[in-house]
Amino acid sequence: MNKKDGRRLEQKEKKREAEIRELVSAQRRYFLSGVTLSYEARMDALRRVRWALRKFEPQLLRALYQDLHKSPSEGYMAELSLAKEELNYCMRHLAGWMRREYVKTGVSCFPSKCFTVAEPYGVVLIMAPWNYPVLLCMEPLINAIAAGNCVIIKPSAYAPHVAAVIENMLAACFAPERVAVVCGGRDENTALLEQRFDYIFFTGSVNVGKTVLEKAARYLTPVTLELGGKSPCIVDKTADIGAAARRIVFGKLLNAGQTCVAPDYLIVHPDIKYALFAALEREIKRALGEEPLACEEYPRMVNKKHYLRVMNLMKGQFAVTGGYGDPGTLRIAPTILDEVSLDAPIMQEEIFGPVLPTLTFTTREELLAILRHFEKPLACYLFTKDRAMEQWALRHISFGGGCINDTIVHLTTPELGFGGVGASGMGSYHGRTGFETFSHRKSIVKKYNVLDFPMRYHPYADWKDAVIRRLIR
Repeated sequence: MNKKDGRRLEQKEKKREAEIRELVSAQRRYFLSGVTLSYEARMDALRRVRWALRKFEPQLLRALYQDLHKSPSEGYMAELSLAKEELNYCMRHLAGWMRREYVKTGVSCFPSKCFTVAEPYGVVLIMAPWNYPVLLCMEPLINAIAAGNCVIIKPSAYAPHVAAVIENMLAACFAPERVAVVCGGRDENTALLEQRFDYIFFTGSVNVGKTVLEKAARYLTPVTLELGGKSPCIVDKTADIGAAARRIVFGKLLNAGQTCVAPDYLIVHPDIKYALFAALEREIKRALGEEPLACEEYPRMVNKKHYLRVMNLMKGQFAVTGGYGDPGTLRIAPTILDEVSLDAPIMQEEIFGPVLPTLTFTTREELLAILRHFEKPLACYLFTKDRAMEQWALRHISFGGGCINDTIVHLTTPELGFGGVGASGMGSYHGRTGFETFSHRKSIVKKYNVLDFPMRYHPYADWKDAVIRRLIR
């Protein structure tokens, strides 16, 4: 690059930074005007989102196919339907969430009423990933505007077609000072994180999450980090093998394994390992046919970089089934690996692809040793008919959320909050939990004037001490 091109690029970057700075300022002015606070304003915004999702549904489904080769069936089931369910749930319950919540009044505050009031943070930044580019833009957006915030969304540059549709869709129903979309790559991410937001919601990798947290710390901005990790799938010898195989394959094949809560690796009792392998192979063939790469509805890796990364992770491993891919289509066959070591490269990072390494355990102590080799995962799945095993696992295994005798579906209901713990994230959202995430709950004591007990006032005296000690022991 010559000096002239370098100056042009620098000028372009400065102009973009200035535009983003002005956008944040415009949203802050709009929020401070108070127009987003009322129930009517929030419901109007949610209705606009509902209109947009209906109006732009064909474009969103087409963009999902272009970016990830997601079929319309999977695109609607795993993205649009969940966003619509979240939206409908928030619209039904918003009035109740906005009401004062009264709590018991303690002796020290008598006579008074004690309650909390939810208020929006202000200007919110939502940074979305590429793997579920519609759902993970729209669900936090719905929660944030239900809470009364102004919102800037930064979609992933790895899903450019979806990002373009979302930009057009939200511009069709919101002024930029209310809801805006900033498209682009690292330069835009950097420029946004230099601004002062009132809340940041990030979904993505651990490494980028650390950067977001570091940038937020400068202004003491609260954050939610939805990250990932190696989510285990545990199958004990009491499990229903047929049902377990069907549900594990569903969870692993969804978006070709590019799901933050996909079963990352399998831990199975050796007594049933080969029976489970046979059942998993049958379910893969049932889902995708004899040659999975020929199935038109099977998604691909998002780009060549991620395709090569997953293919390299499989090198030197024994594949029970699969183990190959097509660099032309960026698809990788569903793969089960056996006899995998904890030291293998594939066990050192989240796979994010349709590959399932297998480990074995015979005792609970062995199982815990495997699980504690890794950071706390975003999800955990346990297949068992043993109630004692179920209770033991819930007591001793730390994870964000999960299922017993299923995979993935815990994140589909607005009634359950969704989020990680430790290295898999902080904070949660969905439904009421999402409303609370994007709200600050103010605690209020409303004191009555009819009585005013003198014990708390100067001058202190022995009789005042005696009364306090009598009331509060």
